[in-house]
Amino acid sequence: MLIYARNRLLALPIFVFVIYFFTVVLISQAPGEVFAAGEKELPPEVLAEKLKAYNYDQSFWQRYFWTWPYRLLVTGDLPAHQYPDWTVREIMGDALPVSLQLGTFALTFAVLLGIAAGLIAARFPHGWVDRCSLGLTLIGISLPTFVTGAALLIVAGLWLRVVPVGGWGQVSQIFLPALTLALPYAAYIARLTRAGLLDAMQEDYARTARAKGLSEQAVLMEHALKNALLPVLSYLGPAAAAIFTGSFVVERIFAIPGMGTHVVESINNRDQTLILATVLIYSVFLIGFNLIVDLLYAVLDPRIRVGAASG
Repeated sequence: MLIYARNRLLALPIFVFVIYFFTVVLISQAPGEVFAAGEKELPPEVLAEKLKAYNYDQSFWQRYFWTWPYRLLVTGDLPAHQYPDWTVREIMGDALPVSLQLGTFALTFAVLLGIAAGLIAARFPHGWVDRCSLGLTLIGISLPTFVTGAALLIVAGLWLRVVPVGGWGQVSQIFLPALTLALPYAAYIARLTRAGLLDAMQEDYARTARAKGLSEQAVLMEHALKNALLPVLSYLGPAAAAIFTGSFVVERIFAIPGMGTHVVESINNRDQTLILATVLIYSVFLIGFNLIVDLLYAVLDPRIRVGAASG
């Protein structure tokens, strides 16, 4: 287990570099001038100074694979194209903690709601409870977040007035955006949990547990649930990365100063430095969460530990 974790951690910089490389290739081939968006006919001398300030006077390889990474990760003085008075590290330093707070609550809601709904549906399969659960999960998957967010905002914020309608900084302002961000993921988790539980309840170990006199609920909770959560874990790796890096729609609806806004605006503004920073953060989250998922697999499924040890 420790050897496997070590090898994955050693491979993490390689994966990040590959993602960074292809991102550099894509943004460097994007049409249009670097400083054309939002600016009109810069004087030649001003444009030359801006290009020099952002290291566009250097070669392709030196700029993208030495100067910019060094200025971003070491000195921290790499400026954003659209916000020349702010460095990329300062922008991400303000936005990322907000998205992390929102993502923590959203991921917690998604896991709790999803597993609870899946358990209820699997406990009463093919009945009205199961059909209602499937219907609700289908609605949660189908409706976009701007619809569910607006609906929750109108009902809970304007009609019932139980939570604030926007802003950030108070615990009461986290509930609605976190719930909005969590609902689609909770719906997927509910369907995966239900399907996994129904399959696990037909396995030999479940029939043996019934033969020993255990109740259906005990078989479900004590024997089937652990194996049924393996597909959920596989889904949680990329889902957690997406949740923690923020949602542009949710953050716009609830006026949250998170990272999701910068992800979209950096693309619209051709802000190459900010694009690379957001891609690096997202890739680290994605690879890191997938590593955590693989390690949790070994905890939940002893066969994986045996296989790893024998390998």
